[in-house]
Amino acid sequence: MMTSNRPYLMRAMYDWILDNELTPHVMIDAEMPNVEIPRQYVEDGKIILNVAPRAVQGFLIDNDCLAFNARFGGRPYDIYAPINAIRAVYAAENNEGMMFDKLPETDPEPPKGTDDSVEDSSAPDKSKRPTLRVVK
Repeated sequence: MMTSNRPYLMRAMYDWILDNELTPHVMIDAEMPNVEIPRQYVEDGKIILNVAPRAVQGFLIDNDCLAFNARFGGRPYDIYAPINAIRAVYAAENNEGMMFDKLPETDPEPPKGTDDSVEDSSAPDKSKRPTLRVVK
């Protein structure tokens, strides 16, 4: 199984926004598990944060999470969001960027009653066919 492309796309968008001298913002789904944010700034279950280098410290987007430290009302906060909680990365000035669909929280289980050890060579192998998904 391949890893999610979301962290790679997020890092690319973040760099692209900075390269164009714009201000990167992220939208986080505050209702997802393990999201650590200042709750008083959540609106409609989401929070939008300025993640420009001048606004944050210790910025990290790895394959599992987005994490950094920022000040809100003069008080420091450690921000943490699992990658699946990120809904968008975009430039504040023109809203150019990328939105992400909500991902399922668990992998779907394979159908019961199938025997993976038996292969029918006459049937096409659907698992090896390429698939594409729209990332908004």
